[in-house]
Amino acid sequence: MLRIAFASTDRAHVDMHFGASERFVVYDVSPGQADLVAIGDFVKAEQVGAEGRAKTFNTVEDKVLVKLEFLAGCAAVYAASIGTSSIRRLMAAQIQPVIVDSGHDIEDLLNEVSLALVHTGGLAWVDRAKARARSPDRFEAMAREAWRPDQDAFPRESRTLITSIDDLD
Repeated sequence: MLRIAFASTDRAHVDMHFGASERFVVYDVSPGQADLVAIGDFVKAEQVGAEGRAKTFNTVEDKVLVKLEFLAGCAAVYAASIGTSSIRRLMAAQIQPVIVDSGHDIEDLLNEVSLALVHTGGLAWVDRAKARARSPDRFEAMAREAWRPDQDAFPRESRTLITSIDDLD
C-alpha cells in the first residue's frame, strides 16, 4: 500500500500548483483499491512583496512547510506544477513529486498506481517506494528467529536456462 496525495480543488482532478494549493486529497492505494484517508485544506498564502512584508506573516516557506508536514508518510504528491525549491524539499522528505497536466483525472492516476503496484516497471517511483517500504532489517529478523527454509514445502526442481542468444538454437 502506498499513500498518495493530489493537489485538487474539486477532489476529482489535479488542478493546483503545489505551493499555491489550498487542498490536498490523500488516498491509500493498494492493488485494485484506493481509500480516501485525508483531506487537507490550507489558507491561501499570498506572495510576500516588499510593501507587504509588514502586513503578513505567511511567507512562501511557511506555506510549503505546513504542506510538507501534512504530507508526511506520503510516497508521492501529484500537482499541476511544482517549483524547484519544493521539489528538492519533497525529495528530501522522500515524497516523489509528480507533475501532470492541469485537469488530469485523479481516478485515472489512482488506476495507474494500482497497476504499477501489481506490475514491476510501470512507474519507476512506485518501484522505488515499494523497495523503501520493505523492512531494511528483515534478514536480521530471520536470523534472530533461526529462520531456515522448509525443505519439504515444495519439490526440488532444476531447469536449464539460457545465458545467451546462441542458446536458442
